[in-house]
This record gives sequence, C-alpha cells and structure tokens, in this order.
Amino acid sequence: MKAVGYKKSLPVDAADALIDFETAKPEPRGRDIRVAVKAISVNPVDYKVRKRAAPPEGETKILGYDAAGVVDAVGPDVTLFKSGDEVFYAGSIQRQGTSAEFHLVDERIVGRKPKTLSFTQAAALPLTSITAWELLFDRLGAVPGKSLDPRTLLIIGGAGGVGSILIQLARRLTGLTVVATASRPDTQKWCLDLGAHAVIDHSKPMKEQIEKLKLPPVALIASLTNTDQHYKALAEVIAPQGKYGLIDDPPEFNVSVFKGKAVSIHWESMFTRSSFQTPDMIGQHYLLNDVADLIDKGVLRTTLDQTFGTINAANLKRAHALLESGKSRGKIVLEGW
Repeated sequence: MKAVGYKKSLPVDAADALIDFETAKPEPRGRDIRVAVKAISVNPVDYKVRKRAAPPEGETKILGYDAAGVVDAVGPDVTLFKSGDEVFYAGSIQRQGTSAEFHLVDERIVGRKPKTLSFTQAAALPLTSITAWELLFDRLGAVPGKSLDPRTLLIIGGAGGVGSILIQLARRLTGLTVVATASRPDTQKWCLDLGAHAVIDHSKPMKEQIEKLKLPPVALIASLTNTDQHYKALAEVIAPQGKYGLIDDPPEFNVSVFKGKAVSIHWESMFTRSSFQTPDMIGQHYLLNDVADLIDKGVLRTTLDQTFGTINAANLKRAHALLESGKSRGKIVLEGW
C-alpha cells in the first residue's frame, strides 16, 4: 500500500522531511478495524511529532491522526462495525498514522461518518471535535443543555481547528456567553460566523477589551494556543474560582499566578484514553456518534477550510508548513491517492 512518512526529524523545507513510500497492508487483530482511508486532515500534533519524535534507525514513521474512510476488514473481537461501514476517527498517538491507504484503529475510538458530509468534510472533524468536547464538558465542566448559564467562556485562538468546533459546541449546546480571540479580520469574521457572541484581539491587551463588552464573568477559559504568551494576562481576566483549560505545550507556565483566585487548571489531551486504554475509552466512540448526529441535524457544521489535493508527501509538507506558520484557519484536508 502507499503511505507517507519520515525517517528523521527534519525542518519542513528539507527534501526528506516527509517521503512517499510503499509498505505492507496491516492485518486487524482483536478489536481493530482496518479502514480504507479516503481523506485525512492535518493537525498541529502532526508537525510537532515530526519535529520531536524521530523513529528508530531504519524505520519509517507514518504520521496522521484524523481520517474518514470505509471499513475494509475487522478483527475477531470487533462488535461495533462491519466491512463497508463509513467511519471517521482520530487514531492513536501510539500507533502508525492515517497517511496510508489502509489503517488499523481500535473500534472504541471510531464513530460513524456523518451521512450528510463527504469523506473530505468529515475528515476535518474527529481530533478537534474530541478535544473540544472533552475540554468543554469533561475538563471545564460546562453543562450541556440550552438553559441560561450566567458565565462567559473565553476561547484563545478561536479560528484554529479546535477553536472552530469549540465555538459551535459552546454556542449550540450550552447557555454560556462565548467570546473568542482572533487577530485578523478574516479570522474574526470566521469566529463570528461559527457563533461567537463577540471576538477580541489577543494581540492587544485583553482585559480592557473584555471590560468594554460588559459580559457575565469570565469563569471558563480555553487556552488553545500560545499559552505561555497569554496566561499571565488571562490570570487577571478570569473570575475568582474559575476554570482554566489548555491543550498546547507551553515552554513556560507558572500556575502560581492563579492561586490567589483559587483557579483550577485542566489539561486536555484527546489521546489519553487510547494511550492508557482507560475503562471509558469507548466514550470517544459515543462522542463521535453524537457529533455525527449533530452534524446531520444541522446543529454543527464542518470546520473544513482548505483542501490540498491528494495524499502525498509534497501536499502534506505544504500543509505542515502552513500550520507551522500559525496562519491557518479551520482545517486542511487531503483526499484520495
């Protein structure tokens, strides 16, 4: 089968940063399903792994987590899917990735593809939907249901992949006031179109902008990018006894600035369940099915922004470069072979 991977951790502009190669089609065992991959999307975790995690000498690591495709074969213990089912999922950071014609994934972290979306549109959603859902409901403790919630959720980096779905989940499924940050006119409009009540510019002092809006207390903050640059300013913005959630890898993060307000800190990593085979691992199967239902009912929409052509090393390098620039919006998807 065709696949895209890397042998050494190299800058994205290096000739061999990503390479096209052929490898054996994997065989499903246990609760694994084998998926014929139709489309993949690219996330910041892809380039972070490429830059930091060199495979063992002589091996080629396949990147990619998001995928949409068709079940091609199932392991002997599979009960949730059968050959021919259309699925979408975000894979495991412990295993080979989705930038391959066929991919093995544990059925417990796979959902049914939304019926109303193409494979390309569906591939944009799994990783960011799981991250946003777990962050909002499991870590920050927001309450689903449209009853009035007298609090504000502030989303730092609202136009990125996770922010684009988090805005929708918070606006459509909770009674929170939703404020996103974005620094360019096009990304500010993107956030408003997705449902944010207001947008502020994170490149300018945020406390003054928040105060001018005269909103309910900022009791919840989702810090999705550049946490090291913003967290001290956000400690001034957040309400006493608030909750601060983050998903990135800040080189510097001193939690003591939150102590005076008794703010709790919450990390979200959507790979935790699959990496540790947690008892509630199947929760991601149900979560993705819920997202598919919400898509099919018109409550949520895909966050696809750009397609970069077929799945190959050259196109994946372009996608990595754009993500590394920090100027992407929504999600980038590659489709077909």
